Amino acid sequence: MPGALGLGDRRLYLCTPDRPDLATFVESCITGGVDVVQLREKLLDARPLLERARVVRRVCHDHGVPFVLNDRPDLALECEADGVHVGQDDAPPALARRLLGADAIVGLSTHAPTELDAAASEPIDYLSVGPVNETPTKPGRPGTGLGYVEHATARSVRPWFVTGGVTPETVPALVAAGARRFVVVRWLTEADDPARAARRLRDAIDAAVDQA
Repeated sequence: MPGALGLGDRRLYLCTPDRPDLATFVESCITGGVDVVQLREKLLDARPLLERARVVRRVCHDHGVPFVLNDRPDLALECEADGVHVGQDDAPPALARRLLGADAIVGLSTHAPTELDAAASEPIDYLSVGPVNETPTKPGRPGTGLGYVEHATARSVRPWFVTGGVTPETVPALVAAGARRFVVVRWLTEADDPARAARRLRDAIDAAVDQA
């Protein structure tokens, strides 16, 4: 596991696209309780993506929060991100590990029991599990349902974060199925007050996990 900026007991993972107020948005979310941040931007070319990644990295490091870049281990290396998150069709985790080194955070998306089970042999630090509910951020991908969360609870040998429709209202059922770490997108990216929305979600997570 990575060192000072590793995953530890972190519970609330923001995945955000680029946006005009990127720095202030990320800082507001961290103030509200986000403790891992991923920049996931599919539309920018390498150089502008690198510039925006550096913006997020500065904010995250000012607050002691790990910063992970989506898809691009080469750009993660260049911007000195704490790690990279890859999908099933992206750069292999082994390549990301070779590029970024033993102390980097490497995460992998999984959407089915076979993918989660296969990940046991990959050089990764964490998995994402889902999306439990169908979500516009993953168009065309059906929701996995709570059964997949229960499978991850029983079988995963790595820390994992549940994805897909995480809100204060859905957290109790996810925790009952075994989830302890959560990825959030729209609850924060669409919020009028990101700090307040993050605090409400973090309070719901902490209450449910601490009582489980």
